[in-house]
Amino acid sequence: MDILGWVLVIALFVIGMIGAVYPVLPGALAIYFAFFVYGWFFSFSSFTVWFWIIQTLIVVVLFVADYIVNAWGVNKFGGSKLSTVLSTVGVIIGPFVIPAFGLILGPFIGAVLGELIHRQPLDKAVKVGFGSLVGLFTSTVMKFILQLVMIVVFLFYIL
Repeated sequence: MDILGWVLVIALFVIGMIGAVYPVLPGALAIYFAFFVYGWFFSFSSFTVWFWIIQTLIVVVLFVADYIVNAWGVNKFGGSKLSTVLSTVGVIIGPFVIPAFGLILGPFIGAVLGELIHRQPLDKAVKVGFGSLVGLFTSTVMKFILQLVMIVVFLFYIL
């Protein structure tokens, strides 16, 4: 049973880290769930109240910051609220519509469409689309680092 427990924990960590790059996967939640799997298979005794506070705060920061950083990228380049919304929609549906490049093209196209709907010139719309990519990449790096911190904190508490 120990091997199964570790396989599940590691699999959830891997899914979580892939989720940092591929937003359709529930990255932080997979890692958070791995803590419960560890507790069920082994013991919750290693996890203090501070462990749960730290991990929960990181998850909350990840969810809030993910939206804010993406919106920041669009807004920093002069985008409208509609561009922010359509960029976010593009992040979600892009990988399904254009499997190989949808993660990058989805938010870009969404932001550009948002600006074109607002009757902005094409060059400004493309600039805002680029801003959506800056936000996406910044958010991805931030998620990757914070999710790695979650795993390190977990290892610190169990070792």
